Amino acid sequence: MSLWAIISCQGELARDERIVIDKCINRDGKSAPPVAIQACTELLDRNVLQGHERFYLFVNRALAYVARGDRQHALDDYNTAVKVAPKKAQPYYYRGVFYTAQNDGAAALRDFDTALSIDPKLVAALRQRAITYLLQKNFSGALADFSEALRLQPKAAALWSERGHVCLLQRDYESAVKDEAEAIRLDPKLARAYFLRGAAFGDLGNSPSAISDIVTAVDLDPSLDHYVSTKDKTASIALPPF
Repeated sequence: MSLWAIISCQGELARDERIVIDKCINRDGKSAPPVAIQACTELLDRNVLQGHERFYLFVNRALAYVARGDRQHALDDYNTAVKVAPKKAQPYYYRGVFYTAQNDGAAALRDFDTALSIDPKLVAALRQRAITYLLQKNFSGALADFSEALRLQPKAAALWSERGHVCLLQRDYESAVKDEAEAIRLDPKLARAYFLRGAAFGDLGNSPSAISDIVTAVDLDPSLDHYVSTKDKTASIALPPF
């Protein structure tokens, strides 16, 4: 349940309070970090939420601090969120994402492990742990987490494409083609899936299919052209970052 839903369930909101909540959660995506920080602080001072639900406010304020580049205050708020709601998976998940961004893989994995011990079906935590494993070159761990995430959300095209990316990194090109094909079936406009399938086709020696997929990928997302280079009439590609 979102912060907005939690607060809405507590009764009719006054107009000014709704405005402050919208700014705290950056509902329209237009709240500058200082505005969001001020709004979340105001809600905390007003004790709008009680008990463990207060973690939503600390997490939202931490996100605003991150956007402002204030990592220490962000971490302070993430730590407080965990203390406020130690039996909730989400605070650990958000702090884990923060640690991943700070290249602290060990701390990130501890938080993702805790989040998943509380809620084994938290797909976002499975996905982020898989990405953290990849940064540590733990391909088997990443593959296992993406597979579990797909078991829980089999219609998530991005997850199929991400698992295909792992297969590609492991040089399991046939599995990569299959996963990217499923991603494309679910989302025919997913440019990265065409690009990664094209790379897999290329490694399998299927040049016509590789070229077709790469062209389609670049048509859908011109920024992917950055990963294609041509020298002496020979084309080569680099994999985009995960």
